[in-house]
Amino acid sequence: MENTNKKIQSITPYKPGKPVEELAREMGLSDVIKLASNENPLGFSSKVAELLFTGKAELNRYPDGSGHELKKILAKKLDIELDQLTLGNGSNDVLDLITRVIMEPGFEAIIPEHSFVVYKLSVTCANGEIVVAPATGGFGADLEAVREKISSKTRLIFIANPNNPTGTWVGLKEIERLLSAVPKSVWVVIDEAYFEYLDHPQYGSALCLMERFENLIVTRTFSKIYGLASLRLGYSVTSSRFADLLNRARQPFNVGGLTLAAGVAALSDDEFVTESRQKNEKGLSQLEKGLDELGLSWIPSGGNFLAVDCDRDGQELFRELLKEGVIIRAIGEYGMPNYIRVSVGLPEENSRFLNSLAKVLGA
Repeated sequence: MENTNKKIQSITPYKPGKPVEELAREMGLSDVIKLASNENPLGFSSKVAELLFTGKAELNRYPDGSGHELKKILAKKLDIELDQLTLGNGSNDVLDLITRVIMEPGFEAIIPEHSFVVYKLSVTCANGEIVVAPATGGFGADLEAVREKISSKTRLIFIANPNNPTGTWVGLKEIERLLSAVPKSVWVVIDEAYFEYLDHPQYGSALCLMERFENLIVTRTFSKIYGLASLRLGYSVTSSRFADLLNRARQPFNVGGLTLAAGVAALSDDEFVTESRQKNEKGLSQLEKGLDELGLSWIPSGGNFLAVDCDRDGQELFRELLKEGVIIRAIGEYGMPNYIRVSVGLPEENSRFLNSLAKVLGA
């Protein structure tokens, strides 16, 4: 259309994981599993369930637009000031808000190759330009390549750590070196959506660097390990000065009251988080062992999913697995046409995926 933003016309629409109900309806299947969207197969905390099913929520009232109670608990948990937090309708909402506040026409944002697709979407909608830094040989972010791409037009850098869809991650010392080399005029977003899943001595949250680098932004979500994907809740931690700008641009009441209350309940259940992490580690091992037996290579993952090299067109394999009632994700849009991404499910779901994969591959 002539009278619309030409950059928007160039965007390929985001394709979410196919819903179970849609596949069941299309193919007449009664038994479908979804391992496509990196959701927590354990569901969510019983403390959240207790909240949701009491029926006491005042749905006729607008929520607390500041999210004060949730922010207060988050600030204590993260050892930060309350005014450093900005809440959003999922971390995607926060990422989009950050981009709109920072980007202007004529400026650039740098992303590593194979990065989460929402970064490009947000920058394009904000009339900015994307610069891609080539990945390492193992599909991971090359922070030296990122640094070399910085120019006078650079305003923003996105680093997902761990990254979706590859599962790759970089150590805290590498993040620190990047921040030390980046001009103070360039904002650096460290997207920690899968932070809670990774336990490694070289890995750590960039939050500990916040006091030293005012241009650092950390984002997180309740959609993954906390299991609140459908309620949509995410947040950023920034300097209080930058949070003030974000909250000026933020839509009023962008997080619902029930969602805020669920976030508070989720944060009170550390046992559920620990159990989810432990079950995920076992699930990853189960998938890795099964893929090894099939002779397939995979990328070591710091998240709750694996990217698998199937040595054939991933989209074709996606369609074949749909016929078996198994929903996974083809990731050709990330420059990985022969790869699929499979989320860690329950043990029986992981087994079914592996058996179905062996069947369609003729193994």
